[in-house]
Amino acid sequence: MEKDRKKVYKVVMNDCSFGIIVDSKTTKSLIHKEYNYVFGKSDGFFARFGETKESDGNLKLGLPEILDIEISTVCSGVNNKVCSFCYKANSPKGEYMTFDTFKQIIDKMQRTLTQVAFGIGDIEANPDMWRMFEYCREIGIIPNLTVNGEGITDEIADKLTSILGACAVSLYDIDKTYGTVKKLTDRGLNQTNIHAFLSEETYDKCMKLMQDTKTDERLKNLNAVVFLSLKKKGRAENGFTQLAQEKFNTLVEYAFTNEVRIGFDSCSSFKFYNSILNKTNFNEIWSSVEPCEACLYSSYVDVKGDYYPCSFSADAHEDWKEGINVINSETFLSGVWYSEKVEKWRNTFINNRDAKIACPFYEI
Repeated sequence: MEKDRKKVYKVVMNDCSFGIIVDSKTTKSLIHKEYNYVFGKSDGFFARFGETKESDGNLKLGLPEILDIEISTVCSGVNNKVCSFCYKANSPKGEYMTFDTFKQIIDKMQRTLTQVAFGIGDIEANPDMWRMFEYCREIGIIPNLTVNGEGITDEIADKLTSILGACAVSLYDIDKTYGTVKKLTDRGLNQTNIHAFLSEETYDKCMKLMQDTKTDERLKNLNAVVFLSLKKKGRAENGFTQLAQEKFNTLVEYAFTNEVRIGFDSCSSFKFYNSILNKTNFNEIWSSVEPCEACLYSSYVDVKGDYYPCSFSADAHEDWKEGINVINSETFLSGVWYSEKVEKWRNTFINNRDAKIACPFYEI
């Protein structure tokens, strides 16, 4: 049996103390008096805690745990039609990130990263994508990917299953989405989810999706349905309406009543909070919810190598007309994470959590 060798790294914390990363084949852990986490590489289990396992950590000590990185803006859409709600407004005419740029970005970040979420349009829009996945695995980071279901052949499904920790299939074309889920789960990729855009205009389709998880054989091994709330950006700026709280409550209640495994983007956390207030097990449910973690635990880097709090924040505020270029920074921590600009917004996100404000950029 292969020995589960551990690698140990020292990491700088915001209070100038040090934390320790213990990285093995199966788990990655951060150890510090006020900020600890444990991440299971095979099943995605994640727990974060402070001085005790029952206490919350110090938000100001947060380090990048998840990187959301855009490696291509090339997308021909589904059935040769671009999606009307694409917040990136991607099109067949785009660009992609090279492996060299990707490696420079990853190498500048601390070893605190547990996962990298890859953003891509067409599945073959970046010829270096597979090499990027492999590099993540080499340095103990789990690669995850969102696909649109277009062009997922048996061969590509085999490759995705062999290297990804999780894959999300966006709900565009039902047959392609459900078919892709079946291909991946049949091959053993247990952390396969469906991402569904949630708005007044897509509400019925989202309800139908939950019903289908109980009746459609292609979804029998689906991990969960993850709903993404509307942010009016890109092509989603017009033509869509934020889902009313009452309908959101109905959707959540349907999922609980029918034992449908669901999740939400962190943007939806306080809308979800309001939907479960009357639950007798409220505390148990809410303890598993993570409000917006931008500038606290997660980072976004676009195809040009520029950092923003999240993928929706670019050009959403005067401060973020331009991002912070990671390549030109000596280190990610000194040049980006602990920069005056990011520290300012870190405080904003912390205050918003306390005030139960979902997002400083959009009405959710």
